[in-house]
Amino acid sequence: MPRHKGDHDARRRDVSAAVWRVLSAQGFGGLTMRAVASEMGATTGLVTHYFGSKRELVEHALALLDERREARPRLSAPEGLAGLRAVLTDILPLTPEAAVGNRIWVGSWDAALGAPELAAGHGVRYARARERIRRHVQVAQRLGEIPESDADDVAASINSFVLGLIVQVLFDADAFPPERQLRLLDGFLDGLSASSPGTG
Repeated sequence: MPRHKGDHDARRRDVSAAVWRVLSAQGFGGLTMRAVASEMGATTGLVTHYFGSKRELVEHALALLDERREARPRLSAPEGLAGLRAVLTDILPLTPEAAVGNRIWVGSWDAALGAPELAAGHGVRYARARERIRRHVQVAQRLGEIPESDADDVAASINSFVLGLIVQVLFDADAFPPERQLRLLDGFLDGLSASSPGTG
């Protein structure tokens, strides 16, 4: 008897939830058809019904990351440097949930580097992140909070700083508690604005 689309969608959500639990516990290195099936208490045949290959499973996991990032509640960001700071604090692993998401994301790098299609997708994601940062940089420049310079270069520099800080936090969380992450971020942003007119 054919299944209703609602049943199919519900089962796919169950599989997605299991994928996320495996990622949270084991990272991308432990993401396999068997691990997802075990997490569900199901057979690998059920998982392969939804994902025909490991690459499709990884692609779905990355899509889940995107969905969860976009679904996070966000306050209306102010303009200028304050808005830029809000965007960046939303990225940092300041909470246990954010740390899990970042750990999964960094764990995806190895999988992406080994597959051109996944690498291209990561390239698009990082381009979007830089563009979001660049827009805030341009507003801050118009407000005189950041000196006029190539906004693309500034955005790339900011993104590089944040990614580097995230990696350090993931490998040594005790050395980088939330208050230190914010202090380092504020120091970096202060450096961006140090040579703006009117700054001391």
